[in-house]
Amino acid sequence: MSPATGYALVFVAATVSCAAGVVRARDVEDAETRRGLVVLLATSGGWAASHAALLVLPAEALKTAVYLFGLILGFSTVFAWLYFCSAYTGRTYHRRTAYRWAGVALYLGVVAVKVTNPIHHLYFTTGFVSTPFDHLAIQQGMFHWVVTGLSYALATVGMFALFEAFADAEYDATPLAVLVGLAGAPVVLDIVGYATPLLIDMIHAPLGVAAFAVGVLFVFEDRFFAVQLTEGVEGATIFLDDDGRIREYNHAARRLFPALDGAVGDPVTAVPEIAEALDDDDDRDVVDVDVDGDRRHYVVSDNAFEIGQGSLGRIVVLSDVTRIERQRRELERHNQQLEDLSEGMRHELRNAVMIIRGNVRWATEQLGSGDVDDARDALRTATSTTDRTTQLMNDFATVAQYGQTMADAVELDFREAVTDAWETEGSPDVDLTVEGDGSIEADPARFRLLFARTFEFAVDNGASSVVVARRPDGITITDDGEPLEGDPDRYFDYADAVSADVSGTALPLVRTLAEVHGWRATLDSTYQDGVRLRLSW
Repeated sequence: MSPATGYALVFVAATVSCAAGVVRARDVEDAETRRGLVVLLATSGGWAASHAALLVLPAEALKTAVYLFGLILGFSTVFAWLYFCSAYTGRTYHRRTAYRWAGVALYLGVVAVKVTNPIHHLYFTTGFVSTPFDHLAIQQGMFHWVVTGLSYALATVGMFALFEAFADAEYDATPLAVLVGLAGAPVVLDIVGYATPLLIDMIHAPLGVAAFAVGVLFVFEDRFFAVQLTEGVEGATIFLDDDGRIREYNHAARRLFPALDGAVGDPVTAVPEIAEALDDDDDRDVVDVDVDGDRRHYVVSDNAFEIGQGSLGRIVVLSDVTRIERQRRELERHNQQLEDLSEGMRHELRNAVMIIRGNVRWATEQLGSGDVDDARDALRTATSTTDRTTQLMNDFATVAQYGQTMADAVELDFREAVTDAWETEGSPDVDLTVEGDGSIEADPARFRLLFARTFEFAVDNGASSVVVARRPDGITITDDGEPLEGDPDRYFDYADAVSADVSGTALPLVRTLAEVHGWRATLDSTYQDGVRLRLSW
């Protein structure tokens, strides 16, 4: 194979690559991006074909005509490139009338100079040379260098827009940046061809465009269009194919779900949280994620998308709705709390009225029969019931006061705050042990009341010792009183008989105050040597 043929085959390969790119680019979803890319590839492919023909055609006149045609096509690629870059990056320069007319005027002016070159010979002259092989050598004139410099300057503007879009993207756009670099790299070949006999003196730009087309449309297609589709979309995004397999994801998604790292090609079940949110049978569309120790909430939206050859699946976007979700959950918690309070108050008042009415009636009957002692006992029972009901109503009022949304927490000394609460509700007959030090973020009044009610329950439950221990994930309060009986959750129920008879409103109030802090209060049903309360966060 002669060097000329080999050289021509390189440009034939570029022509074929651009033609294949045109076929694939015709299915691009965005109309303006599609238009710019198709014209860019078509003109670049034609330019590459003219180079190949220039090397193999025999007659000088025919070679010169083909070269001139290639020059016209080559200059048009600059404007197609700018149009494509503007459309792809979401800019509007390609739509502005002034820019369009300026582009048309510039293009027609340069084409006029090229077409009239046989008259003035200011753009190029021709001659045959034998180094590095026999070919038509082009001696470039002044206008050529002016137009070439302008072309590269304009092409650089488009490259800058692409690089800026890649830099702002949340995706790993390194391969795309490399492809853009490849599109501009042939300028090095142009310089070598002009300055040395190693290469022939011609524009090699079609080779770079062909490499760019193959890269973005056949190798990194998903990532290339993912950057465009998510332009202006804040937050984590994940692309899935039609079979629910992971195709692409951005940095924000990987930060939220480390399991995504290296999961391209895996089913979406590799990230259970996302799979659960996308489950059609599951109404839950909010995902809870721990971010640097802070629980965040994200709403998951799932939309079909099409790029390249038809449907490529779905795009999953996670939007941070932490503030709204926290408000919704707080409102839901508060509404449930009010419902529990209402039920508890009805239950307690109903029982109190029955007890008081029954004992007053009995006292009246006993007084009528002259049994003063029985009448006095019945009235004492009615009075104690009244006092107990008054205390319960005060507790209900406390819940209504402190169960509302908590203000900003402050740093409390853990040991000091627990000791302070013990001095309020503790008993000299019960030993207190505090394990652990450090500070804790809490509302002072609510924290003190929470522990005061916990100690109240322990003392009433017959405890002789109480141990409060600070753990990495929460706090445990352990006493040696009577072990639990039945369902532990019943001890936290305002309206349940167990709550009224054993713990009163102590433990229900404890759970409410814990939830206000964002903690979870539970009783350890496996602990048999007394009662162990866990506060978890």
